[in-house]
Amino acid sequence: MRKSFYSWLMAQRNPKSNKPMAILADLAFEDTTFPKHTDDFEVVSRYLEDEASFAFNLGDFDRIWEEYLGH
Repeated sequence: MRKSFYSWLMAQRNPKSNKPMAILADLAFEDTTFPKHTDDFEVVSRYLEDEASFAFNLGDFDRIWEEYLGH
């Protein structure tokens, strides 16, 4: 089974970086309701669109997801 997106994303955290992946990682870390245990694109994408306590560029999210799939 693949590592959850959240677990993978936490390895990308870097508060000093302005790269979208690092920014999303820090935002997700601060968001207590982020879906932490899934590797399902639809679940994470829908969360970012409809429920996240922060705004994030979904085009950037799509590119980050592609990196996650390729890891």
